Amino acid sequence: MRTLRSGISRGTEALVFRGGVPASQYATMRAPFQEGDFPGPVKYGYLNVGVVEQGPAELNGRTVFCLYPHQTAYVVPAQAVVVVPDDVPPARAVLAGTVETAVNALWDAGPLVGDRIAVVGAGMVGCCVARLLARIPGVRVTLVDIDPGRTDVAHALGVDFALPADADGGCDLVLHTSATSAGLQLSLALLATEGTVIDLSWYGDTEVNLSLGGAFHSGRLGIRASQVGTISAARRGRRTTAERMTLALELLRDPAFDALITGVSGFDELPDVMARLTNGTLPALCHTISYGER
Repeated sequence: MRTLRSGISRGTEALVFRGGVPASQYATMRAPFQEGDFPGPVKYGYLNVGVVEQGPAELNGRTVFCLYPHQTAYVVPAQAVVVVPDDVPPARAVLAGTVETAVNALWDAGPLVGDRIAVVGAGMVGCCVARLLARIPGVRVTLVDIDPGRTDVAHALGVDFALPADADGGCDLVLHTSATSAGLQLSLALLATEGTVIDLSWYGDTEVNLSLGGAFHSGRLGIRASQVGTISAARRGRRTTAERMTLALELLRDPAFDALITGVSGFDELPDVMARLTNGTLPALCHTISYGER
């Protein structure tokens, strides 16, 4: 494989970069082709698009996606790659792993036609979830974030935007992706009676505090975790991980996802880029790394 583009999964990779993976999760949080052990040093990452230079005849010369760290070239088993559709550019295809996470979340959540849904947290995962929800007939989706600069992204994705103080309650379903206690608390507050929060956040070693003395019990509210490491129970007996990834790449034919690609740097700039993403001096949704293809 010769890499064309890789994408930085900002939330998870920044947490790994700062050494925030709890010891109890060292095995669970290993990337598929990680080298080294937590807390570090590790070679980490899982959004890689490249060209097959040597492999089975049906893959030679094809552009493929692989859950591989940031690296110029590498060798993996043929079954570890998935062909990228010809009409999906490499820069957009790096989102395949994130869209796969969103697909699994929607399988977990089970949204219905006409639902009122909020997505709290307008990062990569939240934006991908919002775009998929927006394609369900009759569903009203509001993307909620503390950054008013996410308004344009929300509109590009075909959904409404609200700051936390302005978000409407009465939601049938809330998907939470902000990885903050405040975001999870807000998610509960936005629910209608007997509504459910699907929590996609990975908190690492950050303590989460919630106040459950309000409507949590009287409203029969629910919180369920969604995580991409296994197929959602709703589809586990009928879909494989390969089928889920193929679906994610097919969904990326939608050019609206280009709104999530907010920057590109060269491979030699990656150490500085990771430091700036982690300390917040480089604002980004999905910052991509180029390997000679821009």
